[in-house]
Amino acid sequence: MSPADDQLTAFDRLCGIELVEVSDELVRGRIEVRDRHKQPAGLVHGGVYATVAESLAIAGTRHAVTDGDRAATGLSTQTSFMRPITGGRIEATARARHRGRSTWVWEVEIADGEGRLCVLSRVTISVVPASR
Repeated sequence: MSPADDQLTAFDRLCGIELVEVSDELVRGRIEVRDRHKQPAGLVHGGVYATVAESLAIAGTRHAVTDGDRAATGLSTQTSFMRPITGGRIEATARARHRGRSTWVWEVEIADGEGRLCVLSRVTISVVPASR
């Protein structure tokens, strides 16, 4: 586990997400594909991709805004599937495209272990007052 993994939730860890790099502008992560990630047809389930995209976007936003008074939470996710992944590794890169006071927008590219683009996601994160 890397120091960046401090940004992960218990659910992220359950899914097997590993963060490789986290900054205000860029987040990289990966998952080793297991049978639990697959739908009955043997393809990685679309929910895994949505989870990866939202988790990376939240991690990057939290890295920037978590100061005790603010927190980051998912607001919307739009995901387009272009190529299936059936095994190996999922590699994801999230880039901040808008860094506002109350919302952030991230574009997330998800590739297979051979570097082929498989999924594109746009994730909007809401910056909210932290719960006390």
